[in-house]
Amino acid sequence: MPYAYLYPFAEAGAGILMIAGLLVWLSAPVALLIGGVGAVSVVKAVYVDKRELKCACVGGGSNVPLGARSLTENVMMVAMALWMIGRALAGAGGHGL
Repeated sequence: MPYAYLYPFAEAGAGILMIAGLLVWLSAPVALLIGGVGAVSVVKAVYVDKRELKCACVGGGSNVPLGARSLTENVMMVAMALWMIGRALAGAGGHGL
């Protein structure tokens, strides 16, 4: 799946840009997309389909169940992206992005 190859670079890039406070117009929408897709995927796989998936933490060598932790991570990414977008819009009179 092409998205799987792009995902770690997009997530790392968005995180680095967020920490640096640079290119909010790019990092916030990328984080929103990644977090949103991830949250929907976790909800569907774990809570709707009742699949028992293992986390890909540390290269997939761990035995951590995918569920509440992964969902929390994705929801927090969405929240950070929305907060950054709102702050940029409010702080610059609508011209921050």
